[in-house]
Amino acid sequence: MENPLKETIQKKPWLKIVSNKYLLISLLFVVWMLFLDNYSYMDQRQINKQIDELQDNKKYYQDEIRKDKENIKLLKNQDQVEKYAREKYYMKRENEDIYLVEYEGDTIKK
Repeated sequence: MENPLKETIQKKPWLKIVSNKYLLISLLFVVWMLFLDNYSYMDQRQINKQIDELQDNKKYYQDEIRKDKENIKLLKNQDQVEKYAREKYYMKRENEDIYLVEYEGDTIKK
């Protein structure tokens, strides 16, 4: 009398491959490493994405710091300070009138 499991395996050869204990353990290991582990592939992708965003932010802020340093160097000159104050804060000298000219395309629609 033959074993019914052997008969079934002989009729369906794919069942022999699927029931291989080494394959099952390997498959379990791969699933564990991809999804369940503390250092899983999904977590690593998310962390790498955050690192890329932070590096982009770092580059942006370094560029802004460089621009601000250049502006600070320019503002050491008294004429540049006056020009900056006039352009940004609309300051004026005594006995001087300032007129702001706005064009139709320059206004902000509410």
